[in-house]
Amino acid sequence: MSTLTYVVHDSATMLRRNLRHAIRYPSVSLGSALLPVMMLLLFVYAFGGSIGAGIGAGTGGASAGREAYLEYLTPGIVIMAVAAGSMATSISVCSDMTTGIINRFRTMNITRSSFMTGHVLGSVVQTMVSVVFVVAVALAVGFRPHANVLEWAAAAGLLTAVAFSLTWLSVALGLISKTVESASNKPLIIQFMPFVGSAFVPADSMSPGLRWFAEFQPFTPMIETVRGLLTGSPIGQDAWIALAWCVGIGLVGYLWSRSLFNRDAHR
Repeated sequence: MSTLTYVVHDSATMLRRNLRHAIRYPSVSLGSALLPVMMLLLFVYAFGGSIGAGIGAGTGGASAGREAYLEYLTPGIVIMAVAAGSMATSISVCSDMTTGIINRFRTMNITRSSFMTGHVLGSVVQTMVSVVFVVAVALAVGFRPHANVLEWAAAAGLLTAVAFSLTWLSVALGLISKTVESASNKPLIIQFMPFVGSAFVPADSMSPGLRWFAEFQPFTPMIETVRGLLTGSPIGQDAWIALAWCVGIGLVGYLWSRSLFNRDAHR
């Protein structure tokens, strides 16, 4: 077999291993989906009437406000679900690096890159399952997107790209962590950033300093692109900016992870 065949075979084996772990221990994966769902329900039913009235529901009352806010909020919550998947990746990578299993892998005739590839692909699959769950809940409580098949496909492609790039960054965070506890804390900044983007309220409604940060941080163009694809709001240049952020974050995460993993292998 060629070198590429070995790489694909070993990566597929590691992918199956990670997916089996996810099935056997579903609490981490479910936790990544439950937090965004709780935020969706809390903000829509507790604050949706008031906030929705301020973002264009007119004088239709609290019910119309909640409907308008649900339409606005859902794309941001979906991006939050993608960001939340980073914690599970960081924890699983750190666990493998600190419990000794990595030493067993190094004594086996497998390609070194398959370890990280398996984690990344497995995490992307788990994250997209969480996204489907969050969207299903949103649809169940009244979210009615205006997207056609191509727009749904474009949104799914962007979400996969976001998940892929954040997962590589999370792998690096897992590799630099000495304990599982610290690995669970390091991705918190990733999960927090959508809160100070346009996930919950428009960036132009914020105070000047926070507005500047919200407009130029990576999650805002991602949220606005998904929002535009699903609800028909203007996208403008946000799609290209979101893709550029995905490429940049993914490249940094990949190179950082590769450097850390190779350095650890030569100790």
